[in-house]
Amino acid sequence: MSESNVDQKLAFLARRRGFLETVLQSVQEGVLVVTPEGNLDYANRTAEEMLGFELARQRSRPMERYLPDVDWAALAGAEPDGGARVSTAEIEVFRPQRRVLSVRAFPLEDGEGVVAMLRDVTREREDAQAALESERMQAVRMLAASLAHEIGNPLNALGIHLQLLERSVKKLPDEADRAELGDCVRVARDEIARLDGILSEFLNALRNGAPHLERCDVLAVLEKSLQVLRADVQERSVRIEVDHPASLPAIRADASQLQRVFFNLVKNALQAMPDGGLLSIGLSADDRDLAVSFRDSGTGIPPEEFAKLFEPFHSGRAGGHGIGLAIVKRIVEDHGGRIDVSSRPGQGACFRLVFPLADRAARRLPPAR
Repeated sequence: MSESNVDQKLAFLARRRGFLETVLQSVQEGVLVVTPEGNLDYANRTAEEMLGFELARQRSRPMERYLPDVDWAALAGAEPDGGARVSTAEIEVFRPQRRVLSVRAFPLEDGEGVVAMLRDVTREREDAQAALESERMQAVRMLAASLAHEIGNPLNALGIHLQLLERSVKKLPDEADRAELGDCVRVARDEIARLDGILSEFLNALRNGAPHLERCDVLAVLEKSLQVLRADVQERSVRIEVDHPASLPAIRADASQLQRVFFNLVKNALQAMPDGGLLSIGLSADDRDLAVSFRDSGTGIPPEEFAKLFEPFHSGRAGGHGIGLAIVKRIVEDHGGRIDVSSRPGQGACFRLVFPLADRAARRLPPAR
């Protein structure tokens, strides 16, 4: 081959390489080429952005830091029958930001390495999770309606019969008997009214209706919630410490729903400390948000429970119904807020609620339901 033909061939290959590089850099999926030893050989710009590195600095370095638990050597090897091997998986990465990546990898010819295609499926996973949670909450609502019907009728019947009994008690000739039995009837009627109120609160918490938002003093709502639980706190020998600045900005909230959130979180904390302990409640604010944290010294949350923590009907506690935290999450999100949870087994748990301030120019939208 003449020298001019060689030059033409090299020029052609250079053009083809430039063309392929342009194609690879324009695709929206990340493209990686990794050696059998697990070292990076090539990455397009999308892959760099997804995983947070620069090809010039990461080339020939291990990919384990960015894509752990991938056996590149096994992927690069050929099948015993000469067939092709394709591996698919979903990997959660946290740098440069949290993403869920769908990884599809297949070997190059002659075992020279592996090509991996990366696709960001974070939004798809979140949409699927939101749809699943919506279905679960709808199941809860249907159960609640059935429960209200089945319990409400007997409660009404009991109330009517207690009214009749109260009339009969008033006709008793002995004043002491009238007073004693009258007190018993009043207690029974009060307890029926309390059960009816609990049932109504439960139904209201699960309804789709938007909260009635108005300027709200969070500290006042918290103090009211703690007052309701005072007897339970004393019985369990739990000490509650509330830390807050001298003044707090207002948020836009439905005070009754917010009280329900605080009630459930304090109740859960008390149940996590059966032998007593400390519940630290902290309130703080910046120029955008107001945060309320509930940190207990209880048993903590096992790691395997975190993924199902807010699922309806799932409870990590014996005898629990798995409703309280599902309601808490829905109410917080309906207020444009978020809830963060941290815990170590045996060292307690912390639930942190973040709400946008009332005077904030923009706020996070609640999820569509």
